[in-house]
Amino acid sequence: MPYKDIAIELIILLSLSFFIAFSVNFFSPRGIALFGEWDTLQGVITAKSKDDIVVHELEIEDVRKAKEIYDSGKALFVDARVQELYEDGHIKRAVSLPINKLDLLIDKFINEYPISTWIVTYCSGRECQDSHKLAQYLFERGYINISVLADGYPDWEGAGYPIER
Repeated sequence: MPYKDIAIELIILLSLSFFIAFSVNFFSPRGIALFGEWDTLQGVITAKSKDDIVVHELEIEDVRKAKEIYDSGKALFVDARVQELYEDGHIKRAVSLPINKLDLLIDKFINEYPISTWIVTYCSGRECQDSHKLAQYLFERGYINISVLADGYPDWEGAGYPIER
């Protein structure tokens, strides 16, 4: 068999494989995103998957704006990070509601904070989507006034704003 025939068959097989792979990925409800938002200047990074939870419109981009909200006392700051990180340091008076323990803690949270509460969620910055996951979870439970601190705890602490350990 000449090399030309082998090359043609190989090209056909590879093309067919790519077509099948991309078709399955496209129709899968949990398909892998081919394009994403990887520029942290645009907000929290996201792969733009079909079940993407990042909503840039909710983000508070400037930590100074978050501090104004904090100083007004009108919003509850909620830490979405794991309990250990919360205990290592968190925004002063923030409530811990770790994304990995929502099922255990959500009923108590709902009983303590009415759905009219303005909530500002945060996590570990623009490479962390937990604050957006928590915001989505709270939306699904009826909370409607939710913001997300895009740069999270590291930016807050870096600005010298009130923290607790």
